Amino acid sequence: MTEESQRSAADHPPLRPSAASDAGRIRPGLCSVTFRRLPAAEVVRLAVDAGLEVIEWGADVHAPAERPGAVRAVREVSARHGLVCCSYGSYFRATPAELAKFPAVARAAVLLGAPRIRVWAGATGSRETRPDERHETVRCLREAARIAADHGLELATEFHGNTLTDTVASTLRLLDEVDADNVRTYWQPPQNTPDEEALAGLVALGDRVTAVHVFSWWPGNNRLPLADRRDLWVAALALQAGRGVEALLEFVPGDDPAVLAREAETLRRAAG
Repeated sequence: MTEESQRSAADHPPLRPSAASDAGRIRPGLCSVTFRRLPAAEVVRLAVDAGLEVIEWGADVHAPAERPGAVRAVREVSARHGLVCCSYGSYFRATPAELAKFPAVARAAVLLGAPRIRVWAGATGSRETRPDERHETVRCLREAARIAADHGLELATEFHGNTLTDTVASTLRLLDEVDADNVRTYWQPPQNTPDEEALAGLVALGDRVTAVHVFSWWPGNNRLPLADRRDLWVAALALQAGRGVEALLEFVPGDDPAVLAREAETLRRAAG
């Protein structure tokens, strides 16, 4: 760890250790982007009232890396209400054009008290990406992992279309290529994928999954109550039992704060 990052970590210690040390229990939480139009304090209130334990703060609205004052305020309001920040939801795309910005992202994560940064594996899908572009994304992720490690942080790639983590096979290959102990991946059910196929992918990813983004879409991006795909989530979270991951509500029907308590209760029941 560099002298600068040691000072930063000392000034802003994490609110809690990472989920891996939390006795293997699945912790229910919220992605702040679920309610990106609301002030951070209101997002915290909603999460706490719904009985959620952790939050992934998004870098787009609530905690931009270029606004340390806003990041500090988000950390403080979370701490006042006992809501643990489990990750920093960045939009770093691991491209050469963005690599110079990553140290600021890492500093913001430390200031926020987040043990992990969510990152994106490039800006094109695995089938469309040229070999040289894939090589560059791997290089940038490897360098970001080094910077993150210097700050005592982990990275996790968003499991998402139009990136190199758009399929299970490409995700596993990418993690092998980056070959860094502090890099794992998120998981979410791929759009329009039947339950059995989605769960098979989660099994294949195994312990390389550090958190799951929880929502109920079917078909396409039609947002349903979480209970409408309860069987999927009961099975998915059973596969994560004992691994200390977080299950983070990411989308709710209509972006409606009034349904969060209901969705959080469904999530807790699914997690057992």
